[in-house]
Amino acid sequence: MAKSLQVTLKRSLIGRTVDQQATVQALGLRKIHQTVVKPDNAAMRGMIFKVKHLVEVKEIEA
Repeated sequence: MAKSLQVTLKRSLIGRTVDQQATVQALGLRKIHQTVVKPDNAAMRGMIFKVKHLVEVKEIEA
């Protein structure tokens, strides 16, 4: 089974750099405590690593 990542926005984007805001938007997150499920691949891991201080991540079986 393929693994997925459950990503939740935990911190505000106010005062963050433009590239961090764009990365969070590209992950599909708009509001605090919003959660999305993304495939577990290198591209997603890289995006999450860039904003790891703003999000919470859980690995799930999908």
